[in-house]
Amino acid sequence: MRTDKINYYLDIAETVLERGTCLRRNYGAIIVKNDAIISTGYVGAPRGRKNCIDMGFCVRENLRVPRGERYELCRSVHAEQNAIINAAREDMIGSVMFLVGKDAKTGEYVRNASACSLCKRMIINAGIKQIIIRNSKTEHTDIDVIDWVINDESIEGVMGY
Repeated sequence: MRTDKINYYLDIAETVLERGTCLRRNYGAIIVKNDAIISTGYVGAPRGRKNCIDMGFCVRENLRVPRGERYELCRSVHAEQNAIINAAREDMIGSVMFLVGKDAKTGEYVRNASACSLCKRMIINAGIKQIIIRNSKTEHTDIDVIDWVINDESIEGVMGY
């Protein structure tokens, strides 16, 4: 049976996340426009810096920082950020980002996965129009990025996700 297009791209994003170096959660992101992959990204320290997986510890985990908060303490660049950094803005305008997250310890899909507030701002400015996030091997959530513009959680000071 032929895989549908959405799960095809989610499967690719899931393969990309296998390069991730986070000890908590690894994500894979791909940006697609006109049925062509524009860019990919996974979680990892900036080029030349040691990854948490190599150091054997996570600063946020050691400090018991809740999911979705205090990302300035994280050594990694997020998958969404890396995908955006590696693409030209004119190629991203009107594109779709496919995102898959897995728990680094259990390998289970991240429940209620979403972009963090900083990634949301970058996605908005990149001109990406839609995010499709895998919830399970067969289920996904579709988000219209305009909803993040209209429903600005930063005004309310909402943290986490």
